[in-house]
Parts: sequence; structure tokens; C-alpha cells
Amino acid sequence: MVKNAVGEEYDELAIPPYTELLNMDDDLRARAVAAICEVYDPEIPVNIYELGLIYKVSGKLIEEGADKGLVDLYVEMTLTSPACPVAQEMPMMVQSALFPLDGVRHVDVDIVWDPTWDPSMMAETAKLQLNMFT
Repeated sequence: MVKNAVGEEYDELAIPPYTELLNMDDDLRARAVAAICEVYDPEIPVNIYELGLIYKVSGKLIEEGADKGLVDLYVEMTLTSPACPVAQEMPMMVQSALFPLDGVRHVDVDIVWDPTWDPSMMAETAKLQLNMFT
């Protein structure tokens, strides 16, 4: 077990190998990951973070004006297949999970297809849950 930014124990096997978390302080990073972990692909009983569908979450600090100190979040994610039946809803689900976080002004979510998702991108815990032993 390792500790995340807010001191909670977190199984390092639950961290997807290719996800980038950029330009956020430790607190926001931990809260963003926790929020994304509440979003599930309706066809797979594993959250989209551990599935490796989140490629990047980056923050941009607002440095002036009325929103000074707030952060805009940008998310790059993919789907398990271009034919995913929730392709239209998934970005909104991620946006809805992240937008209520304290300190977040705006959330933009883009679906990308490069690199193509494959099971090697899943966290070890996801592979175990899906009986995909490597």
C-alpha cells in the first residue's frame, strides 16, 4: 500500500500504467482521481480510471481576475471501442464527476483514439477484477 496525496492508503496496483496527471497540486490530483474513480463503463464492472481509459488530466491555474486561484481541468480519455454505446455520454459523465470539485472552474473532456486502448493499459486491480491474469 502507498499513501495518496491526502494520506489515504491506496493500492499501487490500482494505478494505470499510462495515465498522466499534470499541473495539479497533490490535493487536487487526489480529489480528481477519486472523482474519476466514481465513473464506470456501464458494460464493465471497473471504474474508467483503473480501466486505463483516462490518458491525461491536466490543470491550468487561473492567475488573474475574479477566478484567480481556480483551476481549469483538461481530460484526454478514450473508450474501449469506437462502437461504445455510451460514447456520447462518457465525456459528460467525467465532466460531471470533476466539475463539483472545490477549486475547479471549468472541465473540458476530449475523446482521443491515439493510442488505441488495449488491456495492457489497465491497472493490475482491474485485470484481477476481470480475471485477466497476466
